[in-house]
Amino acid sequence: MMIRAQIKALENWKKSNNRKPLIIQGARQVGKTWLMNQFGRTSYSNIAYINFESATPLQALFANDFNIARIISVIEIETKQKIQPDKTLIIFDEIQEAERGLTALKYFYEQAPEYHVMAAGSLLGISMQNGSSFPVGKVDLLQLHPLSFLEFITNLGEERLADELAVGNWPVISVFHEKLTDLLRLYYFVGGMPEVVAAYSKDKDLELCRSLQEKILKGYENDFGKHAPPNFLARMRMVWQNLVSQLAKENKKFIYGQLKAGARAKEFESAINWLADAGLVIKVSRIEKATLPLQAYADFDAFKLYFVDIGLLCAMANLEASVLLKKSKILSEFKGALSEQFVCQQLNSKSRLYYWSAAQTAEVDFVVQKHDAIIPIEVKAEENLKSKSLKVFVDKFGNKNAIRLSMSPYRTQDWLTNIPLYGAGHVA
Repeated sequence: MMIRAQIKALENWKKSNNRKPLIIQGARQVGKTWLMNQFGRTSYSNIAYINFESATPLQALFANDFNIARIISVIEIETKQKIQPDKTLIIFDEIQEAERGLTALKYFYEQAPEYHVMAAGSLLGISMQNGSSFPVGKVDLLQLHPLSFLEFITNLGEERLADELAVGNWPVISVFHEKLTDLLRLYYFVGGMPEVVAAYSKDKDLELCRSLQEKILKGYENDFGKHAPPNFLARMRMVWQNLVSQLAKENKKFIYGQLKAGARAKEFESAINWLADAGLVIKVSRIEKATLPLQAYADFDAFKLYFVDIGLLCAMANLEASVLLKKSKILSEFKGALSEQFVCQQLNSKSRLYYWSAAQTAEVDFVVQKHDAIIPIEVKAEENLKSKSLKVFVDKFGNKNAIRLSMSPYRTQDWLTNIPLYGAGHVA
């Protein structure tokens, strides 16, 4: 059975005195359906599960009214489950396919809060941006991402090592530096998509992992054709297919001119936003100054784009396991793109990410806001301990919370803490 960290969040949701219908968001194939059903199996007497994508007659369930008694009766007949408020988990999957489905959650909260209701949808982020009535303040939200590195090694049987890494017990962790480095290289290839991780955990077959990754990528591209507005479908595919080469650049700021000669932001803005809303890319905007709140100083016209998952990035780039797993190559190939992608993926589930640059002279890969602190983060693919850009940032803004992520062991100095790359999840 797969172990997901978000199960704890679901347990807290169930126990909450102010529980609301829960919406789980995330890209297709990150494990939303599995998570809901697994939680239902272990925490409730029974599950009433409806997938509105496949149960097409029920797509009009909420079209005429929001009479909860009628809705519950229909669900019981459809699922053949007796719904008991405290003992049954009601799951609405692909809820964006149901007319007024999101709005219905408001009425469950207001008129029948005794029912435990979860909802999810692979393209729910798109629906929310397209004018669907969203029940603000009437639902709880949970974002699900691919498995983190900690979840990955936990599912490979390294629970104790993951526990020590989670709390940053560096004296213990340092003993297993080489082992964690090998696991990191493996994670670069396998990534965090649940189906791929489960397959590797069972069979240790890297060719099967790549085959599954290619299937997922194909599924994403099929979604473009089925769900994306026709007027920017071609541009969206151009952005998607260009992501690898964008990340391969030394300066990873997204360059429209690399898509086609003379390309401008106005042409591709909607396409990029669609991919971000679908959870397929992570958009990291530039900040002009390191002042709280960072959001107020973001330049949304200057940004980097990262993949939803590092394993899928490697599959799209056609990077073979034989190259990825060689110690002499993995952390220097691809100009640091894999290391930045890895760090982005570990931090994105915890913090909103930004980057900082100054007039061609310095660039800090990531900047996060943690409580009342601003943390600049520089990513080094190997054991390179030069941090010129980070020092420029620290001197300019008087920051003493600087983090360097590299393959060098943990160490501290007055203005900088070096954390091994595999400990990136401990930063935010």
